[in-house]
Amino acid sequence: MTPKELKAQYRNERLALRDALSPEERIEKSMAMADHAGETVAFEPGTIVSGFLPIRSEADIRPLMARLRARGARLCVPAILDKERIVFRELVPGVPLVNTGFGTAGPGPDAAVLDPELMLVPLSAFDARGHRIGYGAGHYDRAIDRLRQKGLHPRLIGIAFDCQEVAHVPAEPHDVSVDAVLTESGLRYFASWIG
Repeated sequence: MTPKELKAQYRNERLALRDALSPEERIEKSMAMADHAGETVAFEPGTIVSGFLPIRSEADIRPLMARLRARGARLCVPAILDKERIVFRELVPGVPLVNTGFGTAGPGPDAAVLDPELMLVPLSAFDARGHRIGYGAGHYDRAIDRLRQKGLHPRLIGIAFDCQEVAHVPAEPHDVSVDAVLTESGLRYFASWIG
């Protein structure tokens, strides 16, 4: 089986497990994530943090994002402009949300576009080394690559439930690993975490 085929298999299996969680379980596990990371992730006030508004059976990190905002984070969420490009639009209280592609919602095109310094990254599967499998479109890999080409190196925290862990993600050259993973069991840092 090729790495691409294996990743597709893991993606399908782990997303099926995530989908099988009841809405109540997802709420409880999402609240546990906020408790684990809401006060412990280190950052300076004014740091730009990208989160996301949940789609399908993703963890709902809005409680976590609210805690980070209360600690001084400047929040943004992704907007998919086309198949190749996403930007991160500032999320401020009270701003109406619009469809921003891939089933997501966020601020409209009038919102400020920001370059995140800390990114909360949704994923379909991950392993104990920080390797991740996204949803297959490569949006985050390309966005992170663009930030790095600008000389920026955002810290990356993968967001998943425990059931999404696999023994070994086959890494390909274009894949971007995360520096930490947050699940309902806690926040795990990898060697690449700085700060």
